[in-house]
Amino acid sequence: MKELDVERYRRQLLALQSRLRGDTQSLAQRALNVAAGSRMPIHMAERGTEEATRECDLVLSQQEAITLERIEAALERIKEGVFGVCQGTGKPIPKGRLDAIPYTEFCVEYAEQLERNGGAP
Repeated sequence: MKELDVERYRRQLLALQSRLRGDTQSLAQRALNVAAGSRMPIHMAERGTEEATRECDLVLSQQEAITLERIEAALERIKEGVFGVCQGTGKPIPKGRLDAIPYTEFCVEYAEQLERNGGAP
């Protein structure tokens, strides 16, 4: 892969990382505020809605944390000079896939194989 392409992906990954860090912190803080902030007694339906919102925020926060880990791993692969290479097959990952998911570590074929095998190669 050309150095110019790698630099473009590095910038995309850094921008995504920055945005997700802010989103993750915001979601986690909002979930904590809902849990800690017992205002005046509220109707049971409102309490259920707050709990559902809190749960949703926590799940989203966890998913974003996983994505952040994958972004950091992709940035590490850039440093190591193996970015854009499928970690399962050793083949180049097509640019179209990297454009869609710049932090991906697998080509489509290998990712589908993992999915069929329940995560095992």
